[in-house]
Amino acid sequence: MKYYGNLALRPERAPEQRTEQRQPQVNYRTATRTSTNTSKAVRHRPIPIGEKLLYLFTIAVVVLVAGLIIFRYAQIYQINGQIQQSNNEYNKTTEQLKEMQREVDRLSDSKRIREMGLSYGMVPIDSRGITITSTDGRNTVAMKP
Repeated sequence: MKYYGNLALRPERAPEQRTEQRQPQVNYRTATRTSTNTSKAVRHRPIPIGEKLLYLFTIAVVVLVAGLIIFRYAQIYQINGQIQQSNNEYNKTTEQLKEMQREVDRLSDSKRIREMGLSYGMVPIDSRGITITSTDGRNTVAMKP
């Protein structure tokens, strides 16, 4: 029998169900509350173990992916440092090579070589060339090209 808030239609309680004798009723609800003050004790339904494990697995995967990304960024940072160091060494070596090439050009100048030879007491070759005597007694003359 339905009674829409009319107490006259509500059946009477049995004597064993009086408020002094009955146990407090516990309502199981979800995590959201609709009213702020309730006279009944509200216990929230516990999260099932499978759902807890799913949450734990999801968090572990997120942490693992984040750790992997951070690890890769650390490797990239380290490789960039090595590249910069190699570039610096390459630039220094290139400068040294250019300096040595200028030194070779300066030292191989024919005027300078001639002046150095004269200062050491060498004499220029005349037009007849260089005479070489072989072991069998023949003379050979080498001419300038």
